[in-house]
Amino acid sequence: MTRLSKVAPWLAFPKAPQQLPVRVLVHADTDALRGLIARDRVANVFVDSLIAQSNSAVPAFPGAIMLGIFKDDGVTLAAACWVGSNVVPVEATAEHATHFGQWIVDHWQPRASIFGPAEATLALMNVLHKAGISAQEIRANQPLLTISGPPLVEPNPALIVSKSSQFSEILAAAAAMFEEEVGYSPFLGGEESYRRRVAWLINHGYSFSHDEPSGEIIFKADLGAVTKYATQVQGVWMNPEYRGAGLSPGYMASVVVLAQAHAPITSLYVNDYNTRARASYERVGFEQVGTFATVLF
Repeated sequence: MTRLSKVAPWLAFPKAPQQLPVRVLVHADTDALRGLIARDRVANVFVDSLIAQSNSAVPAFPGAIMLGIFKDDGVTLAAACWVGSNVVPVEATAEHATHFGQWIVDHWQPRASIFGPAEATLALMNVLHKAGISAQEIRANQPLLTISGPPLVEPNPALIVSKSSQFSEILAAAAAMFEEEVGYSPFLGGEESYRRRVAWLINHGYSFSHDEPSGEIIFKADLGAVTKYATQVQGVWMNPEYRGAGLSPGYMASVVVLAQAHAPITSLYVNDYNTRARASYERVGFEQVGTFATVLF
């Protein structure tokens, strides 16, 4: 984990030029954005899923916009960046990211995170850092993993699609996972919005879980992004009482099977220092296809 109090070498990207070729995308840019996203359906699955929901480059989410940088012809979209509660670069180089970063500085509003391909994410954060905007934590090396065939270990049949009747237990497990991962309660950002998100995942069949007879959750995982091409697994959590028993590979194999009912490629990204999780994913058959980074504010 890298904090901004210790500025790392990867923060040495050049400053962006004064003239910024960035504009907010409009509905007429939708096809250009779709073409850009199609370059990498896995790395871009989060934004791809959002575009599928709104069927437009114009976000259907209040307070969110999509930025774009076009090539000299004014028609071909070179890079994009989702700017909502999270910031997510799309097919952006470090140079593109410096432009997006300067736009975000000039129109600054607090964000929850920046995440995506490491080069663009870190270059974007470099611009914010130089402008005096600090981060709580920077996770600079998060292997992006995928699996597109059957898992290499036997799936645990106890893992099933979560039911609406499990909402309270799933919410408690999701909140515990979030607090363990980022260090504070998700309810600090508004309990009602977090409750809606958990309910949305359950209602759409994107929450998987196994519970005890008492209802307490043993294991859970979510599909944080879903398209017809790929899914992205998030929110993986094992009840502390069951950790170290070798259950994770079987559960993750079941996650793959359930996810592949939605799309052929299952992806996720993981902190490089989480060696136990990485070993479990490798046993299941996940392979690294890229590197993400996450900035937490």
